[in-house]
Amino acid sequence: MKFLRTSLACIVLSLGLLGAAWADRVKDLTTVAGARSNQLIGYGVVVGLQGTGDGADVTFTGQSLKAMLNRLGVSMEGALSDFVTGVDGGKLDVKNAAAVMITAELPGFAKPGQKIDINVSALGKATSLRGGNLLLTTLRGVDGQVYALAQGALNATGVEAGAAGSSVKVGVTTAVRLPNGATVERIVENPFETSDHVVLNSRVSDFTTVTAIVNAINKTFGDGTARAVDGVSVAVRAPEDLSQRVAFMSMVENLDVQPGEPNARVVVNSRTGTVVISRNVRVSPAAVSHGTISVAIAATNEVSQPNALAQGQTQQVQNANVAVQEAKNPMFLFQPGADLRQIVDAVNQVGATPSALIAILEALKQSGSLRAELVVI
Repeated sequence: MKFLRTSLACIVLSLGLLGAAWADRVKDLTTVAGARSNQLIGYGVVVGLQGTGDGADVTFTGQSLKAMLNRLGVSMEGALSDFVTGVDGGKLDVKNAAAVMITAELPGFAKPGQKIDINVSALGKATSLRGGNLLLTTLRGVDGQVYALAQGALNATGVEAGAAGSSVKVGVTTAVRLPNGATVERIVENPFETSDHVVLNSRVSDFTTVTAIVNAINKTFGDGTARAVDGVSVAVRAPEDLSQRVAFMSMVENLDVQPGEPNARVVVNSRTGTVVISRNVRVSPAAVSHGTISVAIAATNEVSQPNALAQGQTQQVQNANVAVQEAKNPMFLFQPGADLRQIVDAVNQVGATPSALIAILEALKQSGSLRAELVVI
């Protein structure tokens, strides 16, 4: 029986079975310390909505508009009532405005005047931000300082329509991503310009990869240029002149390095039946047998009719036939140090389904025979 069928949702990826070596660039394996991105957040108001805003129930939207209009020199007593839907008990029934939260990610080395993308999400009872316009909003970092200013027209991709009790909704209409919606106003200081060393942080903690990076740099630029700090960081001596430092780091990040192989890992998605087994997975000697028992119950309804002179009553009788079937799956044996190909071939012999394969892997892990990390997502 074949294990991989089009009707099965189980996928086993055996990358690297041929054992060929590969090389990656340093820039793909590491990041420069201090050049990290920073999260920004802000509170703003979107106007110009077609009656899909917060309305009078969300009081902080009205309060925000009052404060904004006061700063613009608009009197709240007279002129305000001319262009809002209504004023009732101090609450503004502004159906064309909505309070929103804005989030953004400030890249490393971002300079004032550059544009960054922002995410705008409704905060109150607004049903759609489609066609709205975000008013000028400050975006602050974790230190409370303003790092960017956001403003612009929103173009929501979601659509919502309804009539006569029926509605159709496609996508999300209360969350919008606005490309180049904010302008950077402040620089985030980083040690790249002032430090004696440039520190490269490996994306994955691995001593083998860090050692390979150090060896590649020292082989190209001379011994002592780079040294390993720990299983993640590499300190590189760089020129003091900034232009030379940038050119030097450009050469460093384009060096080819053969990274260390990842840890043996088996990833199981029990919802979709997907199983991914890395090529470093090994199995110690174990005998495995997996079978399923199926029980079928068939019910037949009959009528018991008494004889003509018995003076009895007609009764309904239900009969049930129970059949138990157990699959005759053979037991397979894992030899010492079985690799990925042998594991797949052994499971193929019993024609295991995705759910059966997951059960086998979990049982092997519990028995201590699976020499890999089992990750269930």
